[in-house]
Amino acid sequence: MRASPTNWMSRFIRDERAATAVEFSLLVAPLMFLILASLQLSIIFFAGSVLQSAATSAGRQLMTGVVQDANDTQSQFNTVVCNNAPVLFTCSNIMVDVESASSYSSISTASLTPTYDSNGNITNTWSYVPGGPGDIVILRVMYSWPVVAGALLPGLANQSNGNRLLVATSVFKNEPYQ
Repeated sequence: MRASPTNWMSRFIRDERAATAVEFSLLVAPLMFLILASLQLSIIFFAGSVLQSAATSAGRQLMTGVVQDANDTQSQFNTVVCNNAPVLFTCSNIMVDVESASSYSSISTASLTPTYDSNGNITNTWSYVPGGPGDIVILRVMYSWPVVAGALLPGLANQSNGNRLLVATSVFKNEPYQ
């Protein structure tokens, strides 16, 4: 026979064992932390993958000479990169650095580090040298991704402002243009 809801509730209130409730309370916080950290990490990896895809697509336009033939400025090329990036990113926050050299050994592969002003805005001026036919080009696309609950997940944020710097890189040799 089933107990009425009133009887069940009164027995629950009188029960002093509460082992299950204590065990649950001990496990729920770490479990929620693990779930939220996994979700945040998967979003960061997804965003990084999408940014890499945008860099590869924009790099193709550099490699084939479309950008050079159009005489695109740095601002216009940033728009090209932005058009390849989906709505996941804010176009004004995408940073693009393009450098070229005559050989692979002379191309600069040093990592780029954004610097911030007192308001948290990036102050760097990025290079834009798309090169010519046969040049080696390194294209780096960066985005400062906000980390939700960065204080609780310190390993995910790698910037002083609590964000994660996503970097997508594409290195290629420009094709001879027609």
